[in-house]
Amino acid sequence: MARRKLVYEGKAKILYEGPEPGTMVQYFKDDATAFNAEKKDVIEGKGVLNNRLSEYFMTGLNGIGVPTHFIKRLNMREQLIRAVEIIPLEVVVRNVAAGSMSKRLGIEEGTKLPRPIIEFYYKDDALGDPLVTEDQILAFNWASHQDLDDMVGLAIRVNDYMSGLMYAVGITLVDFKIEIGRLFDNDFQRLIVADEISPDSCRLWDIETGQKLDKDVFRRDLGSLTDAYTEVAKRLGVMPTNATQITKPTLIN
Repeated sequence: MARRKLVYEGKAKILYEGPEPGTMVQYFKDDATAFNAEKKDVIEGKGVLNNRLSEYFMTGLNGIGVPTHFIKRLNMREQLIRAVEIIPLEVVVRNVAAGSMSKRLGIEEGTKLPRPIIEFYYKDDALGDPLVTEDQILAFNWASHQDLDDMVGLAIRVNDYMSGLMYAVGITLVDFKIEIGRLFDNDFQRLIVADEISPDSCRLWDIETGQKLDKDVFRRDLGSLTDAYTEVAKRLGVMPTNATQITKPTLIN
């Protein structure tokens, strides 16, 4: 489709003005970043895989009544989404200790948590997206009490859906990050899941072997990132099991 006005470019995606009021086009890049963009690379096919996987997860969430910004996939790299006002918080749900939680609390990576733990991080690259408390969120008016209740409710429902989906294909959902947006209808506001859900924003481990099938493959130099993402896509049926790794993708309508 014809390029539209650039609205925003992030580390992994670009947002363009949509064809109708209240819509945007989200383009998935091949760029991979880690450690607050200190480590960077371009990995062919990554954007195609994330577009398809995020479409799959968002469609599933919409189907069970969890509202998302996703409308439809347009081509291999782009999807049509609802325009929302992003709350400046990353909502992280942890089922197993890993990453920054293990380092921060001295909990051995791989320790199953007694219950899902929800954390909030302030979206600011210059500050390294710091962990923040609910009191800080309320004091600085990043979100209201009702917003926080709604965000926690959405996060729990996403966790229930994603955990079951992954368990069925032999994958442990270790943790994941979502972003939440405000969707306005005149004076009425509701919160919906926005951004993306993909192996870029989840930790996914093979149940039997513990093999990492997420962006930690890139962070820790554990092999091919597209091989890992392709494995997730194959298990979920997003790609045929005999498909080869996606490289040099061509945009199609």
